[in-house]
Amino acid sequence: MLALGLGSAAAAQKPAPLVVLVDTGTEMPMALFRDGRLVAGMHQDLGVALAGKLGRGATFLPLPRKRIALALESGQADLICLYLPPWLPGATQWSRGFFPMTEVVVSDTSVPQPRRLKDLSGQPVATVLGYYYPELEQAMGAGFIRDDGHSSSGNLRKMAAGRLHHAITQQSTLDYYLKVGEKLSLHPPLVVKTYMAQCAVSPRGQVGLAEVNKAISGVVKDGELARIIASYQTRLK
Repeated sequence: MLALGLGSAAAAQKPAPLVVLVDTGTEMPMALFRDGRLVAGMHQDLGVALAGKLGRGATFLPLPRKRIALALESGQADLICLYLPPWLPGATQWSRGFFPMTEVVVSDTSVPQPRRLKDLSGQPVATVLGYYYPELEQAMGAGFIRDDGHSSSGNLRKMAAGRLHHAITQQSTLDYYLKVGEKLSLHPPLVVKTYMAQCAVSPRGQVGLAEVNKAISGVVKDGELARIIASYQTRLK
């Protein structure tokens, strides 16, 4: 009876899981959903890694983008990662930047290689509906012609089918679709911008900003972050 009592006490003291938000509009390599549940992707891998550094398990809460800010502000979830402050206004705290992201424009080899963004002026560029591209607008002005699709992966598939010649995407998305065998013949990509993505931390959550930053430092220092990123990239022979 004593052993049973001790076991029950230990279970009661186990910290609650870290509740990690994931935008249901996110696609691979960031997230894969099945029956409304997150089952794979960088969000899952990173959430598990951070939770481990915090001495917790991880549970994932998929929500539409419009509901994410409220969920964080109310304490329904603890954090969401791979974001930037301009994307998520509201009463949240922000971790340090730590996850490298690069936005690129890719062009297929059936058209001349663009050397700068301005070279794309007057040509349709595959974009994602609802997203803004200030760098392209600045470079091309009225010559920036959007061809909106529902996702970057869909745009890349259209390129593979010869329906589009230029697309803007994340380098990580391009790497992943090349890794899984998408047949694309591309010029070297044009870099639009690079940045370090962050985590938004709930002011009413179970973990504080200092704890999250410490966990981030841990996954960076021990190489876990680098391993997560590499697992979704093309392996050259």
